[in-house]
Amino acid sequence: MEVSASTATPEASGADTIVHGVFAGESAEQPALAALLHSGEAKTKAGSLALTHLDGRRHLLVGLGKRGELNAEGARVAAANVAKRALELGARRVAWVAPAGADAGALVEGTILASYRFDRYKRRDEDDAPGELESLTICTEADCSTAVARAKLVAEAVNAARVLQDMPANDMTPSDLAARASELAAAHPSVSASVERRAQIIDRGMGAFAAVAQGSAQDPALITLRYKGPSAKGPVLGFVGKAVTFDSGGISLKPSSGMEEMKFDMSGGAAVIEALGAIAALELPVEIVAVVGATENMPSGRSMRPGDIVRTMKGLTVEINNTDCEGRLVLADCIAHAIAEGAERVVDLATLTGAVVVALGHTYAGLVANDDDWAGAVTAAGEATGEIVWRLPLHAEYEALVNGSYADLTNRPPRGVASSITAAAFLARFADEVPWVHLDIVGTAWELDRAYTGKGSSGWGVRLLVELADQLR
Repeated sequence: MEVSASTATPEASGADTIVHGVFAGESAEQPALAALLHSGEAKTKAGSLALTHLDGRRHLLVGLGKRGELNAEGARVAAANVAKRALELGARRVAWVAPAGADAGALVEGTILASYRFDRYKRRDEDDAPGELESLTICTEADCSTAVARAKLVAEAVNAARVLQDMPANDMTPSDLAARASELAAAHPSVSASVERRAQIIDRGMGAFAAVAQGSAQDPALITLRYKGPSAKGPVLGFVGKAVTFDSGGISLKPSSGMEEMKFDMSGGAAVIEALGAIAALELPVEIVAVVGATENMPSGRSMRPGDIVRTMKGLTVEINNTDCEGRLVLADCIAHAIAEGAERVVDLATLTGAVVVALGHTYAGLVANDDDWAGAVTAAGEATGEIVWRLPLHAEYEALVNGSYADLTNRPPRGVASSITAAAFLARFADEVPWVHLDIVGTAWELDRAYTGKGSSGWGVRLLVELADQLR
């Protein structure tokens, strides 16, 4: 989609559909649009839409609610609703008359995210092919071209992550994910990529990661991306993503119902890869080491077994009490690797525990941290992007639950309580004193109930990571 900003009239953009946002208690400038409001056919309540035609163009009036209450998330939702309606009407070129107070970048994000479709495996006749928006123009009195360009780039990175998520596991193996990371590195001179496979993972002493991978015929991939922006300053950021490209549960097999969704267990890794690509394209003045642990978790004659004990890169031993608690094993070694590679502030993203959905549903991602300031920075980035997080506590009693009976740690405490927190408490042992934030994104990575995401993947975390890097510039 071609996206631009303009201080000219929307008619000058050549749009076939012009969108007017209207706040409660206010009216439209054009008499015909004002009459639509006066008749009650159009309303100013947030989410309402009304259509009319003037001078050979469609005009959509969208209610924005009270002027002082419209935030960036509200603008994203309004733009998403408009985009869906415009597509239903057969629109191709849309221009938004952005009212003062509306976030121009959020209007772009909402439009691009709502326009995403994953239909590459569907056969369609030409007559059934859905239309696409070809252009979006944001018309404002003051120039907003920088915000619009940034929003386009970031939203497209989110949609790229959604493609990785939505791909079936037979076409999105650890090797396929590694190839995407290498492709991004090749496109940006400021990014370098290394991909290490099974033998190298073992040679590094990453026994926990290797144990998860040993049940699959697919070669695992330890993906390390490095970015150093122009005039980079501040601490080296460590972005760590869990990327289990299919999670059967291993020997501790998952129930068959819903197992097809386990292709989404690589969502954290997808977000990390695409966020780094967006940060490089924006040339943000930060330094990042991004680590993605990509593997399948499969049952076979060589799979790890309940009762096995493995040794991590950090030297801590772990008894495997449940092979379906594999994500923390992958992340443990990847967090240690990121720190060994120089990361001074770490944030990991992982579809780690179903328990976080019980606690927080599909609204918030769970956050656990060992540092208040770093937790505050990540939370602020989430507030700015609408990818909101809720902090869960670390406590000595939770930390004691992950102590093993036969090894230093267990990957599943025997009592099965506070599952999301104890999973994070396990990971905290591998961060040591380095400021670290863990984001449990099971409830937000797919089936996120937002107007701009719809069914399937959400690309959750891309915008948060980009915003975090931007705030630390």
